[in-house]
Amino acid sequence: MDIENLIRAIPDFPIPGILFRDITPLLKDRQGFHQAIDLFVERFKDRGIDYVVGIEARGYMLGAPLAYAIGAGFIPVRKPGKLPYEKFSESYALEYGTNSLEVHSDALGHGETVVVVDDLLATGGTAAATQRLLERLGANVEAFAFLVELEALQGRKAIHDTEVISFVTY
Repeated sequence: MDIENLIRAIPDFPIPGILFRDITPLLKDRQGFHQAIDLFVERFKDRGIDYVVGIEARGYMLGAPLAYAIGAGFIPVRKPGKLPYEKFSESYALEYGTNSLEVHSDALGHGETVVVVDDLLATGGTAAATQRLLERLGANVEAFAFLVELEALQGRKAIHDTEVISFVTY
């Protein structure tokens, strides 16, 4: 099965001019979803990962099963106002606006090894903000892993000194 065939393109969402890559058909397809998670597991099963960090919200859908499969913990990076405890916050720009991300201040200890997972790498704004959050916590970011990468937007350039993996590219 080619998982790329289960990712649909939706023009002009969330605003005109944006071509949104929708992974919900992939998530719905039992075989396709299993295959997608297996891609991540094969990459990280023997790399000594302590925690998988998922970026809200679709990063949770891929990151949590990965964490379970490789025996790691799971750390959510959330949008503002959703974490109840002391937190760090980082702002970022995206293709169609600005936002910020937050993580609990005690989410990770110094030197713990993490992989960051999200569904899509576009401009790299959310990934770079997440990288800054994790650096503030003292984590060792082993890699960033994305199901989809929009190569023309050059999001890899926003992520410094860290391996970037993507499985489907447009």
